[in-house]
This record gives sequence, structure tokens and C-alpha cells, in this order.
Amino acid sequence: MPNQNPEQLARDQIDQQLLAAGWVIQDKTKVNLSAATGIAVREYLTDVGPADYVLFVDKKPVGLIEAKRPEEGVRLTVVEEQSGEYAAAKLKHLNNDPLRFVFESTGEVTRFTDYRDPKPRSRPVFTFYRPESFQKWVKEDKTLRSRFFDTPALQ
Repeated sequence: MPNQNPEQLARDQIDQQLLAAGWVIQDKTKVNLSAATGIAVREYLTDVGPADYVLFVDKKPVGLIEAKRPEEGVRLTVVEEQSGEYAAAKLKHLNNDPLRFVFESTGEVTRFTDYRDPKPRSRPVFTFYRPESFQKWVKEDKTLRSRFFDTPALQ
């Protein structure tokens, strides 16, 4: 679309990837959490400002996406602190716990953090995870990185 700034172009790419991964995208003014298993709400308000996308699975907030313009791709780890603030924030109209899953994305480069990991840090991913993956992970007692500590020592 003409006259779009770089961040809007990134959001268009993010929207396409979310749709391909099985998410339903909604605007903050028209939220219907019953529309699908996975809902991505644009510009959802938090007590520290609007998050670019808040991800809901089974009507519960589980994560968020911080969108950045493509030029920020090489510096996405710098915005992890900002994403962490949004994850720890209270969502408008909800009494939520801190959000566990966080993405930073330019639409071309995407990083993912699971804040229940023993030492949370982002890692590059190819695209966004499906809502069904989050359904499964929310029910698990330990994250993948936590389970690595359960590996028995080799003799």
C-alpha cells in the first residue's frame, strides 16, 4: 500500500505470518475472544502503553509481539527490555499475570523468548508459533530449556 511508513510495512508482514500460522487478527476496538482458539489483538492497551499485538489462546493472554521497522532487525535484542516491560504490565480490563511468551519482529527477522526458562533470553525463529503450540506449552510444568537440566549425566 502506498504512503506506509516502515513500521506499518513490517506490521503488514507480521499480519500475513500470523494468519499463515492460524491466528485471527483483531483490532482493539472490536475484540471477540470467542472467534477462534488464537487471537492476536493489535495495539492492546497496557498500563505502560499499547503493545503492538497481544496474543490470546483460549481467551487468555499468553504473549505479545513487539513490531519494529525492518532496519531494526540487526538490533532486535536491544528492544527485549521494552518487550519485557510490556510482558510484565497489566492489560486493560484484565487482571493478568505477566505474559510468558514474547516475540520481537520486523516481519523479516523474528526473535522469541519464553520467560519461564531458567535464564530467559531470546532466540531467532523462522515464524510465529501456532496457537495450538501455546495451548500445549501453557499446560507443561517445565519449558524445553528447563527439561535440559533433567538430562542424566553421561558416564
